[in-house]
Amino acid sequence: MTTTLGAAARRGAARLLLCAGLTAVLAAGGCAGPSGSWQPGPSAHPSGPASAQAQPEPAANTVTIVGSGDMLLHPGLVSQAKKDAGGNGYDFRPLLASVKGIVSGADLAICHMETPLAPPGGPFSGFPKFSVPPQIVPALADLGYDSCSTASNHTIDQGEDGVDRTLDAFDAAGIKHAGSYRSKADHDTLNILDVHGVKVAHLSYTFSFNGLIRPAGKEWIANSLSRDAVVAEAKRARAQGAAIVVVSIHWGTEYQHSPNTQQINLAKQLLAAPEVDLILGHHAHVVQPFEKLGDKWVAYGMANMVAHHAEPINDNREGVLSRFTFTEVSPGKWRVTAAEAIPVWMDLSPKDRLVDIAAALADPSTPASERSVLQGALTRIRGYLLSRGAGEDGLVIASP
Repeated sequence: MTTTLGAAARRGAARLLLCAGLTAVLAAGGCAGPSGSWQPGPSAHPSGPASAQAQPEPAANTVTIVGSGDMLLHPGLVSQAKKDAGGNGYDFRPLLASVKGIVSGADLAICHMETPLAPPGGPFSGFPKFSVPPQIVPALADLGYDSCSTASNHTIDQGEDGVDRTLDAFDAAGIKHAGSYRSKADHDTLNILDVHGVKVAHLSYTFSFNGLIRPAGKEWIANSLSRDAVVAEAKRARAQGAAIVVVSIHWGTEYQHSPNTQQINLAKQLLAAPEVDLILGHHAHVVQPFEKLGDKWVAYGMANMVAHHAEPINDNREGVLSRFTFTEVSPGKWRVTAAEAIPVWMDLSPKDRLVDIAAALADPSTPASERSVLQGALTRIRGYLLSRGAGEDGLVIASP
């Protein structure tokens, strides 16, 4: 199945979701502002040139792909979304507002939904078996996401019902998805998106289901990670016209900045296959390095996009968004010609807010105490990202 994307289509889908369907439970701010369109909630810091948030119209032979880390809605973030909705519903848009320009400015923006969704009114739950508010999905649509990976160690926390609810919500929002499925037919229909006339396949796999077993005879409900499975699906995508194949992988060792042996070996095997072009990694909840293997890239771990751990520490508050620019280097042949990382930080006081670190440091109104925290986070994130030679291979890290 091929889906055509465009900025107008994404904005239209976001408006539709924000004003109907699931978002009937979102009361804060309504759908209309003074000009007749929804006005975003205040962000901790304005968008700024430090992260190159405003993107020019793409050249005919380039495609920019933005990826982000785990969307991990701990109870603290759910409580914040309820407050941001004025106590009536859940509004996750203010939490994410600082990176809207980065996400919406991409030709293709890919998120990672780690947890299954609950019914709109709950009940909601956190670790070890997550079930989170579906109101996150219209917020993702408003942010500008086009596709989300759903294969993770929590995919089947709520069984088939949780999988179905999650995919139904994404479909209603106009966001494509890969990694979990409602039927064998869904599983066999590849997630191929038309991005300015270029077909891009987005695939998704996980190394674990936390000991849970997929229903007998329905192993297709979620993709289990193996080299052969990924390559086989990538080959099918190529046969269906995909010019670029992006694979989201849930893997690695939690809270370890260095990729483990499975990650290193599998990245080499997958990127050696001509059918796979880029790997976006998740799961570790801390920043792991980017690495160029041959002429292809792997982001081993982008850490959390948003989270509020029971024991928040620097490691689980730091994250990155990735931005890879593909260029058509010969007819039908695409290659990454620019690799970028955009560091982010989870601010937990006075409100839970995702912070674009470079933009905040470039903002003269940022208090000195906060500036010191963010500069420390940026320094650490740079060290993690560059630990496998990505700097020498051209990785650019957003800075003020």
